[in-house]
Amino acid sequence: MLVIVLAVAVWVYLYGPEGMRSEAGGGWTFPGQSAPATSAPLDPATLDPDLAALVVAGPASTAPYDRARFGEAWADVDGNGCDTRNDVLIRDLVDIAFRADSNGCIVRTGTLHDPYTGAVISFTRGPDTSEAVQIDHVVPLSYAWQHGASTWAPERLAAFANDPANLSAVDGPANQAKSDSGPAEWMPPASGYACTYVDRFADVLLSYGLTVSPEDFDAIASVDSGCP
Repeated sequence: MLVIVLAVAVWVYLYGPEGMRSEAGGGWTFPGQSAPATSAPLDPATLDPDLAALVVAGPASTAPYDRARFGEAWADVDGNGCDTRNDVLIRDLVDIAFRADSNGCIVRTGTLHDPYTGAVISFTRGPDTSEAVQIDHVVPLSYAWQHGASTWAPERLAAFANDPANLSAVDGPANQAKSDSGPAEWMPPASGYACTYVDRFADVLLSYGLTVSPEDFDAIASVDSGCP
């Protein structure tokens, strides 16, 4: 026992109190190592009611994601004669000109005021230019698949993939950077759009009964706490 007491005394003498258990209760710290940061847990009473209704859970499906399960890309699910991609371009672009033979459906040129970056982007349809403006799924298809969509019927999968409420015309490189990330891993570079983005993400999850990962819930709630 005397040996142990002497050893502890020597440790404290050499390294000081920072070599003992951190006051935050987070484990042992050693010379040159910072104590682990702590953060207060979110108070459910302060959450937006919609956020409080979200179901927080890890991925619900281990089945591999396959884009083909969501049906034809950019189908005309609403039967208006225009495919979904052009419907979204018509909604989100300004100064639009249509291809002459398209009955007002195929956007030839237009201008996007991109919500994700704040940039103003000229859109011109063509094999080398169309990708400047891409259509983003706010809640990515693979994210939806992992958080509940894997159990859906084909018709519901197709409806989700083409739902305008979950789609935005955006800057192509920003869309590529986002990929299939949730809000914990990616947020729009334009900080002024953050509140709208997390609101849309949460609204889509609620509308379709999808779950949200703990990390993404924390990211959404953190942004939302600073929104009007």
